[in-house]
Amino acid sequence: MLIKNCSLITWGTSNQILPDQSIRISSEKIEEIGPSAQLLPREKEEVLDARGQYAMPGNICAHTHFYGAFSRGMAIPGPAPRAFPEILEKLWFPLDRSLDLEDVRYSALVCLVNAVRYGTTTLIDHHASPNAIAGSLDVIAESVLEAGVRASLCYEVTDRNGLDQAEAGLQENLRFLSWLKSRPEFLGILSGLVGLHASLTLSDGTLQRCRDLTPEDVGFHVHVAEHFADEDDSLAKSGTRVVDRLARFGILGPKTIAVHCVHVDQRESNLLADSHTWVTHQPRSNMNNAVGMAAVESMLRAGIKVCLGNDGFSNAMWEEWKAAYLAHKLWHRDPRRMNGNDFIQMAVYNNAEMVTSQFDGLRAGELSVGAAADLMLVDYQPITPLTSGNLPWHILFGFNESMISTTIARGKLLMKDHELVTLDEAKIAYEARQRAANVWKRYEKQFIAA
Repeated sequence: MLIKNCSLITWGTSNQILPDQSIRISSEKIEEIGPSAQLLPREKEEVLDARGQYAMPGNICAHTHFYGAFSRGMAIPGPAPRAFPEILEKLWFPLDRSLDLEDVRYSALVCLVNAVRYGTTTLIDHHASPNAIAGSLDVIAESVLEAGVRASLCYEVTDRNGLDQAEAGLQENLRFLSWLKSRPEFLGILSGLVGLHASLTLSDGTLQRCRDLTPEDVGFHVHVAEHFADEDDSLAKSGTRVVDRLARFGILGPKTIAVHCVHVDQRESNLLADSHTWVTHQPRSNMNNAVGMAAVESMLRAGIKVCLGNDGFSNAMWEEWKAAYLAHKLWHRDPRRMNGNDFIQMAVYNNAEMVTSQFDGLRAGELSVGAAADLMLVDYQPITPLTSGNLPWHILFGFNESMISTTIARGKLLMKDHELVTLDEAKIAYEARQRAANVWKRYEKQFIAA
């Protein structure tokens, strides 16, 4: 494919904005970049005319939950939850117990429709369906392959439904990792981690078993200190804080993702930095759950690779960027907090480096020769000068997702001129509505039984 007549936003180590360029894609990677007048079509090469739109790398989501899709619009019986532990008990735990394998499939598909429409081409998912564990990661992988994006998958191991289900969750992770190793054709498309819910739902025995059975070259994906109840529980169980406890069991490391880290202290931050553990920040979720704001600016200064996810909110990742920029100013009552370079460091550069780590060296998140052909076209008409220096503020105050006209991943068109190519959005939405209604009925029965 040759994409011509576009203005490039390259990101990369030195971001550039290059007008009137063409991009040649071959074997799922960027083969050439050059002026449109010089980069001419080859015989039988598909040509896509960008008509002056901006071409920029596809967005990356460093932590999400596809399975939460059917929570949209769902009423929680009784009084509203007062704090995050009650949100888990009243919403997320009964919801994930209400899913069967086809619900898992369609909750993934609706999120993937959303990702393609909003230019998000790589996602790191964390899954739970306690009554449909075996094969659940295969179902999600099939949906990812159908959509055409990239994803890292795992199943959430937890003791909250008993030791048998904890073991079943671990075995689902290990089975999926083994299957991936037998399928080299999916290298750079699918990857896997061992999922852990959170310290507060994991016993010492389960943590030790996960560590003992997980291959040394595989990381973990775990919620960490999202609410101070996680720290209280860890202190009561072990006499140590959450990150110290995870470190004791060998869970931290350069492949492991620690999600949220809202209530970690300085010692825990040092452990995260020294172990090269990834941390992901999800400001929309943190605001919604009223759990506080992680000290991500301090973490970045300490050398922690803080990335940006969405925790199951929409895959419109620019919305997460904007939330990160604004929420910290309000939280600290200081307009100097969370400058544009900080959220770009998380959302662009650190997210891209995480993808390289999780996908066997794949170079994503930039437009350069040899990088993954994951990109989007954005129909943005700036009303003030747009430069590499002021680009973050154009994205914050000018860009919106409706401007994304075309999404390409692995060198293939997933959406062209706002029309999805790989997924039937109307059919998926129709089936999801039917399935969600039944999920809600099963969810409500759990409250009646309780």
